Amino acid sequence: MSVIFLASLGLADTLQIWQNLGVFEFLLPFLLVFAVVFGVLAQAKFLGENKFVNMTISLAVGLFALLFPQVRAFFANISANMAIGVVVLLAALIMMGLFVDFSDKENSTWRNGMAAFGGLIALIVILVSLSSNNLIGGFSWWTNYWPHIVVGVIVLAAIIAIVATSKKDEVPS
Repeated sequence: MSVIFLASLGLADTLQIWQNLGVFEFLLPFLLVFAVVFGVLAQAKFLGENKFVNMTISLAVGLFALLFPQVRAFFANISANMAIGVVVLLAALIMMGLFVDFSDKENSTWRNGMAAFGGLIALIVILVSLSSNNLIGGFSWWTNYWPHIVVGVIVLAAIIAIVATSKKDEVPS
C-alpha cells in the first residue's frame, strides 16, 4: 500500500514533504557547512591528516550553524539568489556565444571578461543575501549607498583595466 502511495506522489508533493520534514531548512545547510569545513580542514592539513579530528570539528561547526536562525535564513536566501545569478550568467554566455568565438586561444579577453562578470555576479549575490538577512544593515543600506558602490566599482574596474593592458616595460611619465 505504501509503495503505491509513494508512486502516486509527484515531484511537487515530494518537495513539499521534504520541506515539511526540514530537509531544506536543516539537513542541506548542515551538510553544506559540514562539507565545506571538512574540505578546508582536509586540504589545509594544519590539524594533521587525522580524518576523525576533521570530521569531529566539521560536525561541531555544522551543528552550531543550525542553532542560529540567521544562518538557516542566510542559506535559504543565498541559494535562491545564487540560482538567479547562475541564470543571469548562463543567459549572458548564451547571448555572447552567438557573436564571440570562445575557442580562440590567442584572444582570451572574452573569457577573462566573462570570468570578471561571473565574479561580479557572485559578489552581488553574496551582498544581496547578506543584506536580505540584515547581516550588513538591511536593505536600507543598499538604498543609501548604491551610487557610491557603483562609482567605486567603475573606478576599480578602470584601474584594473589600465594595469592589465599596460606593457611591463612601459614606465609612466
